[in-house]
Amino acid sequence: MSSTSTLAPGLKQRHVTMLSIAGAIGAGLFIGSGHAIASAGPAAILAYIMSGTLVVLVMRMLGEMAVASPDTGSFSTYAERAMGRSAGFTIGWLYWWFWVLVIPIEAIAAAAILNAWFPSIQTWEFAIAVTGLLTLTNLFSVARYGEFEFWFAMLKVIAVLGFIALGALALAGGLPDTTVSGVVQLSHEFGGFMPNGMTAVVGAMLTTVFSFMGTEIVTIAAAESQNPSKQITRATNSVVWRMGIFYIVSVFLIVSIVPWNDPMLVQVGSYQRALELMNIPYAKMIVDIVVLIAVASCLNSAIYTASRMVFSLSKRGDGPRVLQKTSASGVPYFAVLASTAVGFLTTALNYFAPNEVFSFLLATSGAVALLVYLAIAVSQLILRKKMNASGQPIAFKMWFYPWLSYLVIVSILSILVVMLILPEHRMEVIATGALTLSIICMGAIFNAKKSTVRKAELA
Repeated sequence: MSSTSTLAPGLKQRHVTMLSIAGAIGAGLFIGSGHAIASAGPAAILAYIMSGTLVVLVMRMLGEMAVASPDTGSFSTYAERAMGRSAGFTIGWLYWWFWVLVIPIEAIAAAAILNAWFPSIQTWEFAIAVTGLLTLTNLFSVARYGEFEFWFAMLKVIAVLGFIALGALALAGGLPDTTVSGVVQLSHEFGGFMPNGMTAVVGAMLTTVFSFMGTEIVTIAAAESQNPSKQITRATNSVVWRMGIFYIVSVFLIVSIVPWNDPMLVQVGSYQRALELMNIPYAKMIVDIVVLIAVASCLNSAIYTASRMVFSLSKRGDGPRVLQKTSASGVPYFAVLASTAVGFLTTALNYFAPNEVFSFLLATSGAVALLVYLAIAVSQLILRKKMNASGQPIAFKMWFYPWLSYLVIVSILSILVVMLILPEHRMEVIATGALTLSIICMGAIFNAKKSTVRKAELA
């Protein structure tokens, strides 16, 4: 296998398009939305609108930078250009760690479903097998990853659109043997639209904002396509209707069909409970298949995204040099293997180490999404100012600069403060903060060693 250090532009337009459409559709929508609804009632839709709006604005800022300078390091590279090498190093490794931890989470979720179907095979065996299979697809070529993700995404989109069609038919009285009340009547019968007050809506927003993590992957993947700036522009422009259709419409239908205080909403998930109340046969089997596809898609993207981020860090001198080596087909195979190896290790910890160990590891990634969004917003403010000063033309602009950029920063900081105040989220902020400080220290040590070596070479 010949080695280089260059990625191949192997992703086709349809790959990037489908990735941009379905990148944020995961188990958080099919199952996790039930927790938000059970907490905030029908007003959970407000939490999705608010968190969705925040993500749309962040994507617009990221799109401005990515169109101007497509890069597989995406926001980590932009943070380095805007705030210095330490910022790029820190946010890049934080993001890598987030996706490395997604690998065991999704592998365990997939294994649980497969074990229910084939109980003679242990869940840890399924977890290792699924992770190994998707690692192989990532090792062949980026086109192979794109092809797998294309079909995963296609099936997810069909599933969501099918659910929306069934829900709309049910509300219109078009499904036989199905009677649903609608959001107005359900709100009236079960304590109003906002039964637990605005505090519960804010709490639900903390759940919903993390459901959208993955939307930004398209700016990383587009760097391996033929026309990255065009692909990023398309993906960013479509983010509004994607959020609207897949999340807002879906959640509206769920709160119109399922009472918010239905105990099964949390136990079996929002989609399954809604299908059960619509008397759709084999509701559990349907949702299990869809969730299996969703977690496989997320696991596939986790391996891809983690490997590309650590590859970019290595290329910029912020990681071991070996991680920037690529195969003849342009795959950073050492980066893929290193990311997956950590994923395998954390998967093993879940099964064979005390529960507290894996729980603490998960907590360290609890606020990473918000730190990434914050880095994007601050980077865009700084780089936009530099572009304006240099007279560089800006093909894709953030709306109402700089006021919406400032609003995003204030919103993210406010969410972090709320998480720190609420006992159930406090550990996530503390653990993520401790991890961030550790990475900053490691970055300082890493750079100091490099500087020492450089001085020795010059002497």
